[in-house]
Amino acid sequence: MATAENPRVRWWSKLLALPGRVFSLRDASAWLVSCVLHLTMLLAMASLALYAPIRERLRQSSVSIVELGDVPLPQEFHFSPEAHDQIGALSEGGVLAARASAPAEAAESRVTYDLAPMTPTPGGIEVQDLNRTILEGPSLPENVIIKGSGSVGTTGAAGAIDRITHEILLSLDERPTVVAWLFDQSGSLKPQRESIAKRFDRVYKELGVVEASGNAAFKQHGEKPLLTLISEFGNSINLLTPKPTAELTEIKAAVRAIQDEENASGRENVFQSVAFLAEKLRHYRLATPRRNVMIVIFTDEAGDDIQALDPAVDLCRKLEIPVYVIGVPAPFGRETAYVKWIDPDPKFDQSPQWAPVHQGPESMMPERLKLFFGGRAEEEEQLDSGFGPFGLSRLAYETGGLYFTVHPNRESGKRVERWESAAMSTYFSMFFDERIMRNYRPDYVSAKQYAAVLKSNRACAALVEASQLSAMTEMENVRLRFPRVDDGQFARELSEAQRKAARLEPKIEALAAILRQGERDRKKVTTPRWQAGFDLAIGRALAVKVRTEGYNAMLAAAKQGLKFKDPKDDTWELRSVESVSISSALEKDADDAKKYLNRVLAEHKGTPWAVDAERELRQPLGWEWKESFSDVAGRIAQAEANRNQPRPEPKPEPPKKPRRDPPPL
Repeated sequence: MATAENPRVRWWSKLLALPGRVFSLRDASAWLVSCVLHLTMLLAMASLALYAPIRERLRQSSVSIVELGDVPLPQEFHFSPEAHDQIGALSEGGVLAARASAPAEAAESRVTYDLAPMTPTPGGIEVQDLNRTILEGPSLPENVIIKGSGSVGTTGAAGAIDRITHEILLSLDERPTVVAWLFDQSGSLKPQRESIAKRFDRVYKELGVVEASGNAAFKQHGEKPLLTLISEFGNSINLLTPKPTAELTEIKAAVRAIQDEENASGRENVFQSVAFLAEKLRHYRLATPRRNVMIVIFTDEAGDDIQALDPAVDLCRKLEIPVYVIGVPAPFGRETAYVKWIDPDPKFDQSPQWAPVHQGPESMMPERLKLFFGGRAEEEEQLDSGFGPFGLSRLAYETGGLYFTVHPNRESGKRVERWESAAMSTYFSMFFDERIMRNYRPDYVSAKQYAAVLKSNRACAALVEASQLSAMTEMENVRLRFPRVDDGQFARELSEAQRKAARLEPKIEALAAILRQGERDRKKVTTPRWQAGFDLAIGRALAVKVRTEGYNAMLAAAKQGLKFKDPKDDTWELRSVESVSISSALEKDADDAKKYLNRVLAEHKGTPWAVDAERELRQPLGWEWKESFSDVAGRIAQAEANRNQPRPEPKPEPPKKPRRDPPPL
């Protein structure tokens, strides 16, 4: 007798598509139990993975390919052969808070960090919190500003302050922040201080607007996320706000209370002042909760306490305090620049005077010969070095800050005449493109490391040694015309002209000899800055040597007797020519000078080294005599006749205003 089929069994059989086999309720129960058991095991294993210690680190690497046109990029990075004894995990926070000593741009950025801590959810399961900013490889536009990469040029302090405002917001985004503003009291900075004071209102107004808008950088840190300290320095430091404050009225009053220093010495102890501020604010870096600390310096000098640079750098790096500097460009290879000073009192002479100010050099030691193209040092055509003074630039570079070079006449590639120079600013005849100069950054290292660089390469050592020699001027007001009245008069005038060359000749020979000793190591020099510096120095030294010795030799030969081809001629004139025919030794020096100077022009376009090389090459190295007729006898007779004529009475001149010398700036 057939048994009727259960309709539920038929439904399960169809659902599981098991033809030819009847699926019973007993089978369904076993299948469901197995499924639940396996799911439970999978969930348990997944939960164990969340609770297990994380041993691996998440690594992320991102590479961006950027088209930079014809902008030259560094192909190699060269470092001092001696390790910096302060590189590594030296901050108060230990290994977890250590920062790189010298951030720099690279084609590839690799960022390694630990996963965030686990956060419990309402369901009791802990998960990783990955809501954080992910750093990527650089995508660099041509005008990018990179912390620690060198100087940033601007025509006024206002743009630099706007960038500082942005840096403050970035710092606030991380944790509460203290900003210490340090103002130079020198008289030359007075006009800029007034401009800064006006801009200061806008800075804190913008920060106040950001705070009022509910920016996360302010909301997440409580009632007073931003504290400010105002101070001034000269020979010593003075705190205008006794302690960091959040009161805007107190901050504004302190900025406007800054006065010119009465100290007649004009000494600027900036590095000691920075170290003082870092020590004073140390507890903000160590307290719980910690605060970020930033130091912002306004100055137009290089600092007179360079011996305090290393301690200031080490302390700021240890406490992770970035230092930002709004300063001036350093003159190319010179310690002293000249500021256009006009007496502020209209009762006195208003004509410009050029006051010396310590604003350089851009490197630890001068790396440019003190060989002027003619005239006095203050009349030299000074060039922008492309960087700030060494000490302040290194302080910003090694602490992860920025140096802003401020000059009202800044415009890359355009020549500036002396009369165009703005009042109370340094005269620079030319400025250079930051993108090009980035490849010529000085070595921002300690004195010990710099000495190691010089010890390792004779070409570098020769350049610095030659640059330390006393200042020399190429023969100025060189006499080239020699009218001949008689043999005795002609010989006396030739001997007088020889004396100038004779005084310069041994000095320039010693200079060239020092640089010749470095030639054997020139091929080992790989950094563009040292290459350009050595090639320009030896090229200029040899060129001046050839001209000076050639001039002297031509005068000596003329004293032995020169015959006019045309009996009517009565004047000898020395003219510059390309060929050098005095001796084979001078010919070799001339060829080497042109080789080095042309190499600078070819390999270092758009730099101050190329400007100096081009100017040196404009004047040929050789000499030749040319005869001409200038009616010497007739001119002598006319001069005698004029001597016997009565002279008209001079017209009275209007009284001149008294003239005062510039004060120490």
